[in-house]
Amino acid sequence: MRLATYNVENLFARPKVMNLDTWQAGEVVLEKHAAVNVLLGKAQYTAADKTKILALLADLGLDTDDESPFLLLRRSRGSLLSRPTGGPVTITASGRGDWIGSVELKLEQIRERPILNTAKVISDSAPDVLAVVEAESRPSLEMFADDIMPRVGAHRFDKVMLIDGNDTRGIDVGLMAVPGFTIDRMRSHVDDRNAAGKRIFSRDCPEFEVVTPSGQTVLVLVNHFKSNGYGSASSSNARRLEQATRVAAIYNQRKAEGVTHIAVAGDLNDTPTSAPLKPLLQATDLKDAFAHPQFNDGGHKGTYGSSTANNKIDYLLLSPALFAAVTAGGVNRTGMWPGVRPPKWQKLPEVLKESDVASDHALVWVDVAV
Repeated sequence: MRLATYNVENLFARPKVMNLDTWQAGEVVLEKHAAVNVLLGKAQYTAADKTKILALLADLGLDTDDESPFLLLRRSRGSLLSRPTGGPVTITASGRGDWIGSVELKLEQIRERPILNTAKVISDSAPDVLAVVEAESRPSLEMFADDIMPRVGAHRFDKVMLIDGNDTRGIDVGLMAVPGFTIDRMRSHVDDRNAAGKRIFSRDCPEFEVVTPSGQTVLVLVNHFKSNGYGSASSSNARRLEQATRVAAIYNQRKAEGVTHIAVAGDLNDTPTSAPLKPLLQATDLKDAFAHPQFNDGGHKGTYGSSTANNKIDYLLLSPALFAAVTAGGVNRTGMWPGVRPPKWQKLPEVLKESDVASDHALVWVDVAV
């Protein structure tokens, strides 16, 4: 079985704010977008709430218009605010019950060439089972498998599964498998909560039981941890620590139940020596595929951006039994921009400029004899 993980950075559409030139610019918009929707969801708006809502709407460019470059104020029923000619904008709703709507992120369609390059990277890597990070939805992932993949090669996925997660931006995690492999039972952890009652996972930590043609079962946990890009470093680190701790607990529980072949796959948004990932990488017996003697990292330690060691954020973590079954492994960076002085790796011929890249992430794969 060839098992792989790939952050495709959306397939067909992506929130426009996530394509800003700097993380900092996008961070400000996303934080205020989240904050205003929290306030708008309250049953009753206090005078202080209304003041904050107006300030946030103004910062987002939605105080005088329902549309700004990156957002929409969607008002389906009822009235949220009043914009009198020559007068101040005011919040007229007294709470969530007075109106139906929200502040939504505007989407931007992805050009055809990056989509085809994403399919080419996957087809060239030929995984039997692929953990997909940052896919918009199951219908989008299915459309990609059925309509786009055949345009670049014969490698076809006939099983596609994605459970909507906690992120409203359409960056969920899922799994695809080729004929002969079956996605059996699934578990979602979207509603796992911490002691304060807040959801732990930014997206989800779905568990997929994959049955191989030989009848073996491999449990794949797909993850996309909290990024470093949005929010303070301390809050992001704390969130990833909480997520890593929970994934480690799920892994240990499945092992205690007798499951032997387990993989934790995906974008963990941190490096192997980081403190937030210690519960997963140092306090369990999971082994990083990069550490296997049969794994070829292509001369680079990282998986994102320039692929330096401090950009190692994509993982295939394997239980001891699965690690022992590895026969080969590697990294496909051909869909990433290699730089020009000189290029750091061979790219797809179709990647003519940096905007043509399939993703800023590499595809990571292992062959396991199961």
